[in-house]
Amino acid sequence: MTTEITSALAKQIAEKILKQPKRVISPDEPIISSGLIDSFSLMDLALFIEDTYGVRIEDTELNANTFDTLDQLANFIQARK
Repeated sequence: MTTEITSALAKQIAEKILKQPKRVISPDEPIISSGLIDSFSLMDLALFIEDTYGVRIEDTELNANTFDTLDQLANFIQARK
């Protein structure tokens, strides 16, 4: 299940946030600490996650400590379901 989530998240980030549909984001690539996405994009991603997976993300959880990679984010989503 987490593989499906990481794929969907990678697609969302590449297409909607980075506007680079062919960009490949690996499950262990840092997305926040590397600067790949900024704080505004992080909010967009959080809204996508809440709408798509029905998972509530607190403002205090929107940081690299909670999820910096797609794997961490997928595990976070899975744990909240």
